[in-house]
Amino acid sequence: MSEVFAWDQVTKRFGNQVALNGFSLSSEPGSVVALLGDNGAGKTTAIRILLGLLEPTNGRSHVFGLDSQANGQVIRQRVGYVPDRPALYEWMTIEQIGWFAAGFYADGFYQRFCEYVGQFGLPIDKKIKSLSKGMRSKVSLALCMGHEPELLVLDEPTSGLDPVVRREFLESMVDVAARGRTVLLSSHQIAEVERIADVIAIIRQGELLLVERLDKLKAEVRELTLTLGNGSTTLPEFGGTIISQHQRDRQWRIMLRGGEDSRLVALRDEGLLIEFEIRQPTLEDIFVEVLKSTSARPEALGK
Repeated sequence: MSEVFAWDQVTKRFGNQVALNGFSLSSEPGSVVALLGDNGAGKTTAIRILLGLLEPTNGRSHVFGLDSQANGQVIRQRVGYVPDRPALYEWMTIEQIGWFAAGFYADGFYQRFCEYVGQFGLPIDKKIKSLSKGMRSKVSLALCMGHEPELLVLDEPTSGLDPVVRREFLESMVDVAARGRTVLLSSHQIAEVERIADVIAIIRQGELLLVERLDKLKAEVRELTLTLGNGSTTLPEFGGTIISQHQRDRQWRIMLRGGEDSRLVALRDEGLLIEFEIRQPTLEDIFVEVLKSTSARPEALGK
């Protein structure tokens, strides 16, 4: 199955600052890929390089098999893109900007644009300059999806949206992917991303810490709370890969990838553990611990 998009060892420097460092990531058709990271992690830089809006210092990227730097304009015509700070013509009404954009696309764009405008509850005769931040975001989303692009690239697309509309929009991304289209989503709304993403990629200071199918990651990662026995303050070996660990006296809280429950039971029977609890962490729990962990590199996470 061919890749829809990919970065290949992309590095980007702004003077002495490294925004991306050897960044590599790719996607298959019909998936929702979420880029997760703190502000300044490099998410927007990566997206702008992918779309040919920014030149990398090293490495290359492509979309639909087209080199991003050589074919940026062609790529952007085929992609639906909502930047983190969308630029709109202030003097136009919502209806006018829809008519204007329709001139760049095939028949049917304006009708679909109006359908999204209605779905988002936008006043079609209002001027852009009079709209709130949330309404502007909705206009950008309607423009992005009106031509039914093969790839949607959304950089913090739900910023400024109310919770109901935000949830409806994110759920619509699942429908988009189900129709064979691909979604690349950059967001800090981790709890909501968890409901829709197929693949998550966690970035910290320009480095890719983890990329994994979300269902596989959640199936393999557990949070353990352990109380050590026999007067011990040193963790026994119980298999798997430790993502993070926190100690308070003889009690430990560990985020673990892999390992077997039977090993914990055996350690308790041997007296090395007094008790243990197992909890399924949320994506936000995993995200926080991966960012905090000094050893959180792909090889440290079982990659």
